[in-house]
Amino acid sequence: MLRPFGLPAVVTVWQFAPIVTAAVVILAGLYLWGVFRVARRHPARPWPAWRTGMFLGGLAVVVLATESGIGSYDDVLFWDHMVQHLMLIMVAPPLLIFGQPITLLMHASRNPLHSWVKQILRSRVASFLTWPVFGVVAYALAVLGAHLTNFANLVQTNQVVHNAEHVLFLVVGYLFFLPILGHEPIRWRLSYPVRFVILILIMPVDTFTGLMLGYGSAGTPGVPTGPRPAWAPPPVSDLHTGGAVMWIGGDAIMFGLMMLVFLMWSLDDRAATSGHGWFEAARRASLANLVAAHQGPAGAAESGAGSAAAADGGPAPAAVSWDGRGGIDDDEHLAAYNAYLARLNQAEPGRKQ
Repeated sequence: MLRPFGLPAVVTVWQFAPIVTAAVVILAGLYLWGVFRVARRHPARPWPAWRTGMFLGGLAVVVLATESGIGSYDDVLFWDHMVQHLMLIMVAPPLLIFGQPITLLMHASRNPLHSWVKQILRSRVASFLTWPVFGVVAYALAVLGAHLTNFANLVQTNQVVHNAEHVLFLVVGYLFFLPILGHEPIRWRLSYPVRFVILILIMPVDTFTGLMLGYGSAGTPGVPTGPRPAWAPPPVSDLHTGGAVMWIGGDAIMFGLMMLVFLMWSLDDRAATSGHGWFEAARRASLANLVAAHQGPAGAAESGAGSAAAADGGPAPAAVSWDGRGGIDDDEHLAAYNAYLARLNQAEPGRKQ
């Protein structure tokens, strides 16, 4: 029998899961191999250390959820089982996604592996699996089906199904959060408002599941069965605590991810200037014309052609200076405008000084 559950037990009571350990070691080794390859091929632009830390942190969360005290007590305490689920579907996947393992693989690999990865990413299967609608449906079905159907009772009696549930949560969480939090080279590119709305829409799934478990009775799926240690709470009370973990903990994590998306949105330079795209295009065309007038007939044709391209979002003429974020250098714009006014002043022969 296990000793009473608590923080010391989480740290000291471990169970060995050979498949999990082997998978984590292999994935970590492959990732670090990719980091080493990128650093050797591009010494001036090594792979970001924080992304490596994120990916390895995601693998560490998987190990903690399945092999530490949290994994050791998941067959005894239902609420600990729910903590494990949140770690596998809402904590580990975002960390793995921020590690950008697909992008790292493409940077570190050469043909034919590089070409194979690109073909897989462009395939219909990959496009469907990373489709945000599929991710939302899969997430909702996984959470609802695993906790509010007889599948929850099957997990308690069949260890193979229990382990398969862990894999299911990890994969579903990765596919759901990938188009929302990731920057991998997949087909789907969601705007930040859409990402924000998806997280808002999916939050009631966790809330509803938590409420159903929190107000469940002895006949509710998932109620712990079988022998229990004397220190464990009654089965129905354990079920209610697990519902609170899903409701409060799940919503809290989702809210934190929403704030993270908002932070990513505010820090994205392209998103910050997207609302002024038409204005920036007009400024580019205007500046090109002013510079052309200042340069005289020789540069007018070149700058005039460039202004048309700039108005359509194309490259700007060479004479125009741009800032580091793709916008016009305001100092250059002002100088060109002053030169344009000076030319107008010189063009009026009878103008009084």
